[in-house]
Amino acid sequence: MKLEEFVGQRLVIGIPGTRITPEIVRHFKELHAGGLILYRRNFDSTVQIKKLIADLEEALGRKLLVTTDHEGGRVIMFRDGITVFPDNMALGGAGKIDYARQQGEIEAKELRRLGMDVNLAPVLDVLTEAYSPNIGIRSYGQDWQLVAQMGAARIAAMQQGGLSACAKHFPGKGHAPVDAHLGLPVIGSTWKEMEAVHLQPFVTAIQAGVDLVMSSHPYYPKLDPYPNMIATFSKKIIHDYLRGELNFKGVITSDDLEMGAIKAICPIGEAGILATQAGHDLLLVCHDPKAQKEVYYKLLEAYRRKQLPLKELEESAARIRRLKLKRAQRFEGGEPGAEPAGSSLAASICRESVQVIQDERKLLPLKRGEPSIGVILPRFSGLAANIMIEREVLPEQDFVRNEFQKFGFNPEIHLVSIEPADAEIQQAVTLARNSDVTILFCYDAHLYPADKKLLDAIQAAAPKLVVDLLRDPYDAAFIQAGVACLTDFGWRACQIKAAIEKICSGAMDR
Repeated sequence: MKLEEFVGQRLVIGIPGTRITPEIVRHFKELHAGGLILYRRNFDSTVQIKKLIADLEEALGRKLLVTTDHEGGRVIMFRDGITVFPDNMALGGAGKIDYARQQGEIEAKELRRLGMDVNLAPVLDVLTEAYSPNIGIRSYGQDWQLVAQMGAARIAAMQQGGLSACAKHFPGKGHAPVDAHLGLPVIGSTWKEMEAVHLQPFVTAIQAGVDLVMSSHPYYPKLDPYPNMIATFSKKIIHDYLRGELNFKGVITSDDLEMGAIKAICPIGEAGILATQAGHDLLLVCHDPKAQKEVYYKLLEAYRRKQLPLKELEESAARIRRLKLKRAQRFEGGEPGAEPAGSSLAASICRESVQVIQDERKLLPLKRGEPSIGVILPRFSGLAANIMIEREVLPEQDFVRNEFQKFGFNPEIHLVSIEPADAEIQQAVTLARNSDVTILFCYDAHLYPADKKLLDAIQAAAPKLVVDLLRDPYDAAFIQAGVACLTDFGWRACQIKAAIEKICSGAMDR
């Protein structure tokens, strides 16, 4: 294998669109890229995604390492052929380790049929009492032992089913104060603090035989004090600790090098070199072809100038090759399709995880005789440009009305944008004032000031109010006395259904 091919094997890159073009083929050939990451933008149907993969590998005359982010909940890339499981925090809320194992079994079958080699999941970050702007419901929760057990069960089941799992985001960023997609998080934890809590799920995952570990972009000054030495760039954290002290023998991958945390420190070409020096085998460059080229050519130059050692390149190539050899066949298990047991498992998880946070006025469950009910709901279709939205949820009004009608209620429904404008808020206030009971599905009042404004306005206007926290239970801090509040730890269809069931007929936690 030539040097150019060795270097290219390290790259996992994303592509635009839903079909392979001559430009995409030329790009892969130029970079000798060894990996492909697939996003929502690449998916139209199960037939189409299989053709995309097959066409690219046929044009290149070689196999790729095909990856995707399929965490569950808000991070799901494919609309069909898979079970839409709730967010990890719902699994943690349900508390049954076997549910995580069953999820791993099901997603292995579904994703292998679609041609995936690697699922960049599960998230093993442990939350704290501090607000988490990016991880949140992607985590199993604040109990590191539960996080470790859930993660290990899912990893083992996935990999027994032929799908490689990836534990992320090492060494743990559940307490990051900033979203690394947007800026540079700084985490002040010591090694002692990290080893007591945040590193424990990764130790358990390694003991369970996880195939990949993904690093994180925060700066941990007490783990590696060199200025701006984020975990992605830190040899102390990646090579010395993960590869050395924890004796991880699998593949280490970076997170996407195009994130804001990287841009805050250095150009992306330099980032590729620093991440490689730290000890990564794979480098994710997920969106921009120019950035992908810059990383490739900077790495190639660094090896030619002996800035990076060839021995390390060969060792990484061997680890990547072993990972690829774990599956000889591209599409295993028959034609794509959701597993029959998936939807009932997802429903059970959601039903058992819904949590009533407060209800001093005993508003729940709703009384059948309430003359008028107003429902205020986010317009989820507004997320569709960036996030997979289930067909079942669209149109939103029909979906929610049908769920309430199952319990004998026929509410008036008002949709608001994910970041509602003042006019939308005022219309929602009018509905709340004119309704005997108002139900507000709150998207995220911590992340979006407009959502906080909506929440405050409805709390002031509604005679009786039930708030369902859809995205982050941290919003419970904003709920006033006398307001009934529950959370379903997410906003997938199965989670909203479980919340409505709890609101309308469930035996409430008092």
